[in-house]
Amino acid sequence: MQGSANLNIMIKAARKAGRSLVKDFREVENLQVSRKGAGDFVTKADLASEEILKEALLEARPTYGWLAEEGGEIAGKDPTRRWIVDPLDGTSNFLHGLPHWAVSIALEHKGQIVSAVVFDAAKDEMFYAEKGSGTWLNDNRRLRVSGRSRMTDAVFATGVPFGTKRTLPATMQDLARLMPECAGLRQSGSAALDLAYVAAGRYEGYWEREVKIWDIAAGMLLVSEAGGLVGPVREGHDPLVDGDPLVANGDLYDDLVKIIRNV
Repeated sequence: MQGSANLNIMIKAARKAGRSLVKDFREVENLQVSRKGAGDFVTKADLASEEILKEALLEARPTYGWLAEEGGEIAGKDPTRRWIVDPLDGTSNFLHGLPHWAVSIALEHKGQIVSAVVFDAAKDEMFYAEKGSGTWLNDNRRLRVSGRSRMTDAVFATGVPFGTKRTLPATMQDLARLMPECAGLRQSGSAALDLAYVAAGRYEGYWEREVKIWDIAAGMLLVSEAGGLVGPVREGHDPLVDGDPLVANGDLYDDLVKIIRNV
């Protein structure tokens, strides 16, 4: 796909940050780690990736706003545009030497996500999309959501919260209702890649009850531009604001909604 100037900036920045992360990933045992909270870590690699992205994106578009996991929010001179960035989605995987983590970059314009990049540097898979132009993988592969239409054939993904999160009981109830109905469930440790995999047809759907905007902003556009349906876990919510996305292919979206909302 011939992307816009903004998308090309995003892809270039994601590759640069990805190279830095891959280098640190090879030496994961030597990383200096500080603890932010139960099950939530930040590493030197994470912070270095964010600095690379901030420099690349704000140098190219200095008037845009900025929202990122580690560095917080910066108001831009242009109030209509904002970068939403997760420099390392899947930090726990990274720290444990599991090659399943990603750089996630979204561009928001007037409250809507218009461009998205999710880069799996360990596997060299670049997922990207622009509003109205479809979802793509690497140089020229157009992505579509899965065509599976039966729950018994479907594999879904979610994020199971660790014990201190308030949504753990509700998530366990979700699992109890869904597991007997489908072919399998996966908890990969990266919301951004879960959404990218739905867009690529590798999963039929994904939901999560307590997730941050920088984890899902890019991935949700990937899904919608690949033909998937996107909504909230709780009716009336905005998944980006309330942090409860639910996505699936068109054939199974309603089934997943009924099970997760228990209606």
